[in-house]
Amino acid sequence: MRHEPVPLTRQLGTYTYRGHTVLEFRGEIDIVAATEIGPLLDRVTGRAGTRVVIDLRPVEFFDCSGLRLLYRARVRVLEHGGQLHLVCTQPLTLRVFRVTGLARLLPPQPTLDAALARSEAASGSL
Repeated sequence: MRHEPVPLTRQLGTYTYRGHTVLEFRGEIDIVAATEIGPLLDRVTGRAGTRVVIDLRPVEFFDCSGLRLLYRARVRVLEHGGQLHLVCTQPLTLRVFRVTGLARLLPPQPTLDAALARSEAASGSL
């Protein structure tokens, strides 16, 4: 069951879906947004065994600051024995993921259900 995201900042909301914490990024994810999102993301990804989905579908703009957030989240989740999944449908953002190689480390999926259907190895736990 999907619940409306609780806004933590203007660019980040959170809710629980099928036992996972979903972090929904919204709007423009740039250096200013990353400064606001970073500490909240660290808090969620620093928990032992956490299961997180980052949903980028509502994102309108995504720059290298957003890439750093995702890479840091992946490292932190894996260090704590958790799982990280990514949902993204924005063509330009997907292109950036492919060009930078992030798509190999954290394969984006088109929906929450598709992301959760991925095996642990394919969801960023390599």
